[in-house]
Amino acid sequence: MAKFDVVGLGVSTVDVVTLVEHFPAKEEVQRAFDMTVQGGGPVATAIVTLAGLGARTAMIDMIGDDWRGALIRGEFQRKGVCTDFIRLSEGHTSSTACVLVSCRDEGARSIVYFPGTTPELSSKDVPRAAIESATILHVNGRHWDACLQAIRVARDAGVEISFDGGAHRFRSEMRQIVPFADICIVARDFAERYTQETDIWKAADILLRSGPNLVVVTEGIRGSWVFPREGRPFHQPAYLLPNVVDTTGCGDVYHGAFLFGLLQGLELERIASFASAAAALNSQYLGGRSGIPDLKQVEAFLAQVSPTECFATQLST
Repeated sequence: MAKFDVVGLGVSTVDVVTLVEHFPAKEEVQRAFDMTVQGGGPVATAIVTLAGLGARTAMIDMIGDDWRGALIRGEFQRKGVCTDFIRLSEGHTSSTACVLVSCRDEGARSIVYFPGTTPELSSKDVPRAAIESATILHVNGRHWDACLQAIRVARDAGVEISFDGGAHRFRSEMRQIVPFADICIVARDFAERYTQETDIWKAADILLRSGPNLVVVTEGIRGSWVFPREGRPFHQPAYLLPNVVDTTGCGDVYHGAFLFGLLQGLELERIASFASAAAALNSQYLGGRSGIPDLKQVEAFLAQVSPTECFATQLST
């Protein structure tokens, strides 16, 4: 039996998220409506989502020995994520993202990112036994040398590889990772830049032919498109809840919930609906992790609608 359901490798951050009336266009002072400080990062938030749903998870990362690193580690531990493979770099600072969320534009964001001074993990830092004991390895290309080594270890051990291609995060070297991914969930922006094709169906076909068994293309409120290597492709509309507070982390929550559904052996249509519901519930709170639902909350949400109504554009919470 696998020790972990999913092991993630990526960069964990501290997110300082502030709800404002509008984005400043010039020098000014305005009073915020709300503010929160919490952990963040694409892979890290997906791993926290999985843990909250009941999966056995671990995170591989390097953090600083500053207050940010303490917050990152502490939140992982409170959420039930194994931190045995998070290395501490003495005298270095951890990554921080300052996120402004506009209440005027239903969760639109402006992000300023400070990478910190923590060095990247090397290929020698990869915990081989942890990856070999997992069902899925989840990566997004951060800690590049370590990421490539982790993929090699996973492939040799028969561990499935999940790749997260986020919006505005495409780099040419990602072409070295996608062919080895079994599960490839990417933003439309990433898919278009990777394939040089603006048609989603054509882009997905190119991605599938490059190697993955499953390709999912996400596009926020326009939902997601699911393309299995074998089976019928389909579109999953997003659940558009009223009074969206913040869309930070919704894509990462979708990733985590989708992987959870795969671990449970659910039908793809059910998995996509489950992941979309989890992301929608998260949008009702400030910050990428404040609204991550547990399994009962997602199931209760989905129980509100019948199969013929599950793609309704407006639902009550």
